Amino acid sequence: MSVNGENKVSGGGESSSSDRPVRVYADGIYDLFHFGHARAIEQAKKSFPNTYLLVGCCNDEITNKFKGKTVMTESERYESLRHCKWVDEVIPDAPWVLTTEFLDKHKIDYVAHDALPYADATGAGNDVYEFVKSIGKFKETKRTEGISTSDIIMRIVKDYNQYVLRNLDRGYSREELGVSFVKEKRLRVNMRLKKLQEKVKEQQEKIQTVAKTAGMHHDEWLENADRWVAGFLEMFEEGCHKMGTAIRDGIQQRLMRQESEENRRLLQNGLTISEHNDDEQMSEGEETQHDHEDCLNMSNKGIESVKK
Repeated sequence: MSVNGENKVSGGGESSSSDRPVRVYADGIYDLFHFGHARAIEQAKKSFPNTYLLVGCCNDEITNKFKGKTVMTESERYESLRHCKWVDEVIPDAPWVLTTEFLDKHKIDYVAHDALPYADATGAGNDVYEFVKSIGKFKETKRTEGISTSDIIMRIVKDYNQYVLRNLDRGYSREELGVSFVKEKRLRVNMRLKKLQEKVKEQQEKIQTVAKTAGMHHDEWLENADRWVAGFLEMFEEGCHKMGTAIRDGIQQRLMRQESEENRRLLQNGLTISEHNDDEQMSEGEETQHDHEDCLNMSNKGIESVKK
């Protein structure tokens, strides 16, 4: 994929349509390749409209010497870079400090990296990119905050016990993980205790939520108690008024019915008394007539006796 033999870049590193692509170089360790690495490489690739990006990656020996042990081997790190779409060429066994000979060998026009000083572990200087900065071949890129290989490793170390149990449950042996029998049992007990603590914490949060909700209802009651009580009393008074009116109307209707019945009974009783009086008067008349008749009879009998 090398483009050796192509024409040189036109003045200032900018390329015209007839010139070769600008050859930009970016380097690093690229252990546990992540999106922070990919973004830095993307910025380097887009430094110019027409860019050929070379990415150098240090081998295990030099990395372990100047920085420390890596998680991924050098071959794994090289392969990760080859699968990044912004990379045109991977340069294995990249040097820790750049030299004129290396730049000339790969016909590098610019070196892309973030501007922060990168300590020179070899002791040759304060910044491994000091040389390219001094000759005007440095192209600055921006770091992605919140992600780095060290951050990823710290996450694993922080939750080491959880990851050990995770791999044990997935079929890895204690020997493969370097864990003793006692260590495994202790980890499992601690994990159970941790889950129990999480459940207790979850229940505490639920209780706090309920208490907070109850407090809100209490405050709401205090704020609206007067209005609610007044509304209740108003409804109660209105209901009592309606009930009183209904009872009064019912009593009046009942009294009217009773009065009507009483009048009817009195009327009937009056007719009965009148008829009774008429009967008595008729009886007295009949008796008087009988008495007259008796007197007449007796007078006639007296007259007849005198004549005799």
